[in-house]
Amino acid sequence: YRDDDDINDVTSMAGVNLNEESARIMATNSDLVGTQIQSCKDEPFLAAIPLHKRILEMAKKLGITDVPAEVVTFISHATQNRLRTVIEKVTVITQHRMESYKDDEWYEQATDVRSQLKFFEQLERLEKQRKDEQEREILLKAAKSRSRQEDPEQARLKQKAKEMQQQELAQMRQRDANLTALAAIGPRKKRKLDSPGLLTVGGESLGMSGGSQAGLGTPSSRQYARQKITRVNLRDFIFYMEQERETSHSLLLYRALLK
Repeated sequence: YRDDDDINDVTSMAGVNLNEESARIMATNSDLVGTQIQSCKDEPFLAAIPLHKRILEMAKKLGITDVPAEVVTFISHATQNRLRTVIEKVTVITQHRMESYKDDEWYEQATDVRSQLKFFEQLERLEKQRKDEQEREILLKAAKSRSRQEDPEQARLKQKAKEMQQQELAQMRQRDANLTALAAIGPRKKRKLDSPGLLTVGGESLGMSGGSQAGLGTPSSRQYARQKITRVNLRDFIFYMEQERETSHSLLLYRALLK
């Protein structure tokens, strides 16, 4: 039956000797044989001691006197996972809010509320200016009047006209002083930023030759990419809580809506 065993032995048919391969593996990885590989240390997300005290206080109300450390670690990891999920969802909501569709060819602007508000603000400003002009004319007429018998209302208008003239004179003097100061300072020069052959250190410009540029790297490599910051506001968080089933009817949502 030895011939049948040789036919069924695939390794011998391929010319592989298992004893030699095992001896070679043991000789090569002898330092790893018998060693135990462990994962990195499990660091809890929350402080273990205060969290354990808080869990014990809540457990005593339910008649539980002992809470093992594994429960504290599990709750800490669950809190970390929950917080990561909330931050990811709120970040997506904020990014959607910050998206602009003005340059998208598939969208057409139907209304422009900002332009309408500016138009109404301009109307209110013109109306206020017209009322101020009317009041100014009334005050000037009252100041120019020279009636011998003046009533208290006429005296009040004259006093108000005098105060208005003094205020206008003070504004004119302040404007003239500002213009004089700007003329003395001269035109402001803009500093050149990110110039390829200029390095600014402590407010002093240091020129660099070709060799020094080669040592510090090319100008494109020295320009650091500006990190994009996503700012989440209260409105984004309220929208997130309204969409979630756990927080859509919670007291925290109503408190946030009242702020």
